[in-house]
Amino acid sequence: IAPAVSQNLRVNFVSFGYRHGLPADCDLVIDVRFLPNPHFVDELREKTGLEADVKRYVLESSEAKEFLKKYGDLLDFLLPRYIFEGKSYLNIGIGCTGGRHRSVAISEALFRHLDGQKYLTSIKHRDLNL
Repeated sequence: IAPAVSQNLRVNFVSFGYRHGLPADCDLVIDVRFLPNPHFVDELREKTGLEADVKRYVLESSEAKEFLKKYGDLLDFLLPRYIFEGKSYLNIGIGCTGGRHRSVAISEALFRHLDGQKYLTSIKHRDLNL
């Protein structure tokens, strides 16, 4: 199959914390609680995955780099096939414990991975302000 890529697929990323429950409308959900947790670093605890030092802490781990490569490859494989099957949107949930650090940083990185490709993308951090 060599499906044509079109701008008709909307990819929505939502970061969330498992402690607040799963988002109800996600098509795909990935758990990133295996990554190093900034919550246990005093100077990072009160910050979020939108801040540079938290992003660096999460994204520069070897686990995060390998995960982003593999999950990015999976999305590159899946998205054209979803289009081929007529899907118009895909909601992807990225979860960690509280929804403030790891899920936010990883969602932002995956959002950037698709940036500039032929998809409509959006991102929401559901639990960031709880």
